[in-house]
Amino acid sequence: MSPRPLAPLAALAAPGGAEPPGRAHGRAPPGRARAGPGAPPRLLPSMLMFAVILASSGLLLMIERGILAEMKPPAPHAPGLEGGRRGAPSADADWRVRQDVRNRTLRAVCGQPGMPRDPWDLAPGPRRTLLRHILVSDRHRFLYCYVPKVACSNWKRVLKVLAGALDSVDARLKMDHRRDLVFLADLRPEEIRYRLQHYFKFVFVREPLERLLSAYRNKFGEIPEYQRRYGAEIVRRYRAGAGPSPAGDDVTFPEFLRYLADEDPERMNEHWMPVYHLCQPCAVRYDFVGSYERLDADANQVLEWVRAPPHVRFPARQAWYRPASPESLHYHLCSAPRALLQDVLPKYILDFSLFAYPLPNITREACRQ
Repeated sequence: MSPRPLAPLAALAAPGGAEPPGRAHGRAPPGRARAGPGAPPRLLPSMLMFAVILASSGLLLMIERGILAEMKPPAPHAPGLEGGRRGAPSADADWRVRQDVRNRTLRAVCGQPGMPRDPWDLAPGPRRTLLRHILVSDRHRFLYCYVPKVACSNWKRVLKVLAGALDSVDARLKMDHRRDLVFLADLRPEEIRYRLQHYFKFVFVREPLERLLSAYRNKFGEIPEYQRRYGAEIVRRYRAGAGPSPAGDDVTFPEFLRYLADEDPERMNEHWMPVYHLCQPCAVRYDFVGSYERLDADANQVLEWVRAPPHVRFPARQAWYRPASPESLHYHLCSAPRALLQDVLPKYILDFSLFAYPLPNITREACRQ
């Protein structure tokens, strides 16, 4: 079965993830004695990547056609799944089936021959990107892979509070995205392996194009550094008669998409790099994949599982914050050239497939609405 470009899929929207296993408590993290080098990285051939895309898209087509409609929900395997003091998501059949769909998709894709099984199967560049995006809490024994534009600043506040470096998640201060945080990249190989084996691991994801729109609006509409560094180059490259020194503060969404179409996903800025390349869900088997669409419920479920103190809660969304909505995304996609979207979508096809997000419906009929 081959994927249908730009066709609407009745896929199950993505709350949920894998059932978290019991946490290991009996052993302390290893010291910092130097370990030998890991296994040589394996590269993913382009033909294998194409096969993976076909396999993952095939599962979504199975979902659309109702083949999985009668799948029974799994039994709960983690404390708090039935709901708890934090208002965790209820264990209704719909939520649990959505979890199972995502888990099955991940297993199907990551089970393909040649897919990475741990970070040392990756080439040095992708491995470095992954390890720089996984945050460590030794006190609560968890790993969190942060994805920009998926509430990662709020998760970093939570980690700082859990580590005792911040009094409250509501503290009014500019977020320092490195201070008082520990990344897997800061540790030695044997320390990394221990934590990957024994700690609870989670990541949060978001509808891929909605995440791109959020990055576009924030970085090119509000951040002068991004306007100068990326915006000016995009205007010079893609706008006729732009001149040698554009301000970069008026990049259009189609210009941004043209830039993405020409970029290598593994070399993109983290704010628009695909989640697959940021967090490598085949090289790291995450115990829970939460979603931006169910942010509060899924975040509180994670805090329940990692046994965070009762006073530590996930920060409420600021009243002034207006996230990119499905309606605004639909407007921007319908305003963009269809051929351009066909060039951009393949770069994010694994994010759509692995995390069970439907491809956008930009048919003429849908766009007239």
